[in-house]
Amino acid sequence: MTAPNSPNSQVTHRVDRDLETFLQQGPYVGYCYSYPHKTAYRNLPARSLEDVWRDEPQDSLFLYVHVPFCEFRCGFCNLFTLSQPDADLPRDWLAAFQREATVLREQLPDASFGQIAIGGGTPTYLNGSELESLFTTLNEVLRVSGQRLPVSMEVSPATVDAAKLKQMKDFGVDRVSMGVQSFDGKDVGAMGRPQDLATVMGSIEQIKKLDFPIMNLDLIYGASGQTADSWLDSVERTIDCDPEEVYLYPLYVRELTGLSRRRKASPVQDRHRLDLYHAGRDRLLQRGYQQVSMRMFRKPLPSSSHKSDYRCQEDAMVGLGCGSRSYTGKLHYGSRYGVRQRAISAIVQHYVGQSEDELANVEFGIELDENEIRRRHLILSLFLTEGMCEQEYQQRFGQSVLDDFPQLSQLLELGFAVRTDDRLTLTQKGIAWSDSIGPWLYGAEVRQRMEGYSWDSA
Repeated sequence: MTAPNSPNSQVTHRVDRDLETFLQQGPYVGYCYSYPHKTAYRNLPARSLEDVWRDEPQDSLFLYVHVPFCEFRCGFCNLFTLSQPDADLPRDWLAAFQREATVLREQLPDASFGQIAIGGGTPTYLNGSELESLFTTLNEVLRVSGQRLPVSMEVSPATVDAAKLKQMKDFGVDRVSMGVQSFDGKDVGAMGRPQDLATVMGSIEQIKKLDFPIMNLDLIYGASGQTADSWLDSVERTIDCDPEEVYLYPLYVRELTGLSRRRKASPVQDRHRLDLYHAGRDRLLQRGYQQVSMRMFRKPLPSSSHKSDYRCQEDAMVGLGCGSRSYTGKLHYGSRYGVRQRAISAIVQHYVGQSEDELANVEFGIELDENEIRRRHLILSLFLTEGMCEQEYQQRFGQSVLDDFPQLSQLLELGFAVRTDDRLTLTQKGIAWSDSIGPWLYGAEVRQRMEGYSWDSA
């Protein structure tokens, strides 16, 4: 992509695609949780971390730690995770993780962090001593402490226990996120997820006993055979567990996953998924939750709870562990992408064998031109219910967002968005269709890269 300050760079944002025509694909084209997607990454000329971050603000970085192991791989999962790895691999991975953290601290000696997330995979797949090693590296090498920063960590019902939760609490984790997906055995079975309800309830009870400030529970809707009754029963059971946050995810059948032999969802199935979304959303709103995005719902939180100054539209992120990604203002980079177990295994094995010198280089990612920097700001702002402040956009980029992206007028004309008090916000209809509006806004070159990605090696 053209470098941002190249003399050949022009800020052109027009999208030739008509919104009404694009939305005929249905409400579930793709989840735009980050932009650009990793399938748009390619090989880059090698650069050191120090060089990559030299001109970037480093005073409020988001630190993401990716643990690439799980006890099993769910049928819907396309995340970077290796199920049931060889017994010695987590230990070897932790040694490489410590080397990578050491390199990061040496190359970015003045970096400070505003927030930490530990995900995967499943971080609690690590046993107690391995988990302690992970926390020690964060404390002693990177000098980050959960006692001073908001820390979120993912767990699974089958791998978390009281002892691990106590370790997490002692480190300073204040948000525990667990994927339940459904409290109905048939529904989770249709998702290709082995799960015991008693184990789920026991894990939730243990989390609540330790009084973490935030417990988040994830649910998935759209499983084959799932009914409105079974879905709302899961929503109600979730509310009864009294979590501070709830995420509602539509089921996607993605490339190379266990469910990928299914046919693409039909318009009837898409309408059913949308009906389930509306029912779950309405029930959560009725019970006092506030909607933050299409997926995220939370209780009103005290001002002191799990807050940070980090803003994903503007601030950078450092990822550690193969499978993670890092974002500077202009460059997104990470390890190679994999979905099949053999591909992920090869990437993890390569990671654990790397020296500190090798870990100091960036070689795979995408450089954003001025078009894509602005587009990313728009996409990451618009899909929150608070919308995007047009004045902030103007101050940052020197131009109106509607001048940069005239296609946004189609959202206004079709009732998917409104402009009020200097904010561009999606309507309830627009929020429900976020997973189509997002891909509609993708830049042409990013779309071309994603569509041209070779799945043969993934």
